[in-house]
Amino acid sequence: MSIRRLPNSLINRIAAGEVVERPASALKELVENAIDAGASQINIRLEQGGLDLVQVSDNGCGMSRDDIALALERHATSKLPDEAIELVTTMGFRGEALPSIASVARLTIESRMAGEDGWCRVVDHGELAEEGPAAIPPGTKVRVEQLFGNVPARRKFLRTARSEYSACTDIIRRLAMARPDIGFTLEHQGRKAIAVQAGETGPERVAALTSRDLRANSVGVDLQREEIRLTGVAGLPTYNRGVADHQFLFVNGRPVKDRLLVGAVRGAYAEMLARDRHPVVALFIEMPPELVDVNVHPAKTEVRFREPAMIRGMIVSGLRKALDEGGFRVVQRPAESALGRWQSEPVATDPQRSIFSQQSKANVAQQPYPSATVRDDRAAFAEMDLREDIAPLMGKAEAASEPVPEATRHPLGIARGQVAKTYIVAEAEDGLVIVDQHAAHERLVLERMRQAVEGGTVASQALLMAEVVELDENACDRLESRAAELSEFGLELERFGPTAMLVRATPAMLGSGDVTQLVTDLADELGAYDQALSLKERVDHVASTMACHGSVRAGRVLSVAEMNALLREMEVTPHSGQCNHGRPTWVKLALEDVEKLFGRK
Repeated sequence: MSIRRLPNSLINRIAAGEVVERPASALKELVENAIDAGASQINIRLEQGGLDLVQVSDNGCGMSRDDIALALERHATSKLPDEAIELVTTMGFRGEALPSIASVARLTIESRMAGEDGWCRVVDHGELAEEGPAAIPPGTKVRVEQLFGNVPARRKFLRTARSEYSACTDIIRRLAMARPDIGFTLEHQGRKAIAVQAGETGPERVAALTSRDLRANSVGVDLQREEIRLTGVAGLPTYNRGVADHQFLFVNGRPVKDRLLVGAVRGAYAEMLARDRHPVVALFIEMPPELVDVNVHPAKTEVRFREPAMIRGMIVSGLRKALDEGGFRVVQRPAESALGRWQSEPVATDPQRSIFSQQSKANVAQQPYPSATVRDDRAAFAEMDLREDIAPLMGKAEAASEPVPEATRHPLGIARGQVAKTYIVAEAEDGLVIVDQHAAHERLVLERMRQAVEGGTVASQALLMAEVVELDENACDRLESRAAELSEFGLELERFGPTAMLVRATPAMLGSGDVTQLVTDLADELGAYDQALSLKERVDHVASTMACHGSVRAGRVLSVAEMNALLREMEVTPHSGQCNHGRPTWVKLALEDVEKLFGRK
């Protein structure tokens, strides 16, 4: 086949495949054009998540009649005054967006410059449909209708209106966060979903677009190195989410999703968060344009730094410095009521006894307790109330009423005490076993829930008063669409207005817990995994999230009977050696190793 030149219509459709993937892509290009036009107010209107209509109106500089015609030609732009593409400071500069969108949709542009008449031009899937005068205030209004209407192969790959709307709101949230000097409104199906005013400070804009709780649970970031400045908001380690969708990163006012930056944020929080939890951050990097290449991706969502190691180091050190300056806010301090439960007791008369001695049957985790009895009763643990504020001093050994079981009967040994209200210390026949009570019980609850789901017997516990959980609209949409599946787990939800869910019942096996955090994490999980996973995998994710919230927390004081019941259930539960997130639930220090520590071998 001989080489031939492609027609312009096909060239535009190919370019559209790179620039316009979905309604959110077209929306991003149009809003960026409005920002570059110097607008102080941008209004967006969507119908059916952008599938039927995407409309962007601004009060920017506007365009003349000739400029409108030229803007619809490929590689025509006002944003690149010379050939120094590496020094570009505008949001866009390729000049492909408008002709690419016009080739796969019906595009209407109305624009007017101050002191001149307005003009309108309509292009229907690459063909000029009409043009003429337009009555419009100074600025520009662009309407995109019937996206991929004449390209059914592309149209059928678009997601549901709800999913497309979610992607559009994420785009607007990020662009609005980058420019607090511009007012934004987003209207969907006649209802206003986002409304922020121009002139807000950076932290105010971030809080307005994420959560009202962020301001009270975050610290400011401000670090300067040479010509590079890092600013933003960093959520406290205790204020975290189940997925990384709440990390907003910007370079010279441009929202980006860069692996280097994401990895740096993860590294900064590495020692303060579990691997399955993610911080909430909004970071803004300002640097000379020659130090960063923004022309490495057609959608300009990725960048390349001249000195990536320096940028990573700035993010890690800047975040850690800000969190360190937060003082005690970084670390959860124990409640005063919990500290008041500790009592001083006399030390045992024979503190030199080895905990591995066959004659020692006492609880000697710290050697202050008298001999204790333990009862091999898994039911006591499975049915116990999971509230953290019940019976004080539950970790203290009880007076003996029956012989202590022999450690040789059980692989994980017999509980001897609890350390830091988090780790169970047990004596096995051949060594010392240390169990992470939260990780272990998390796995046990997950396996119970899986078995109950397979048997169709997940019991629910009605709340005395239904609890209202406030979320953003997209999160509520996800939960509402999966309400029937969640009810199979014993969680009964109802929609309560545009941005709230009503919780009427929770799984009985989880006991009482933080309902708000449970529902919030479930919404995050569905948003991250719902489209990509099979039903079985979704069930596992939902069950895992619920099990995490229903498990015994670190800091919960356990009685000896509860400790032993946990050990016994671990011994008969599959996969109990690791928690739901891949961390080990128990470790063993062999007797031989202990003797080496004391120089006995």
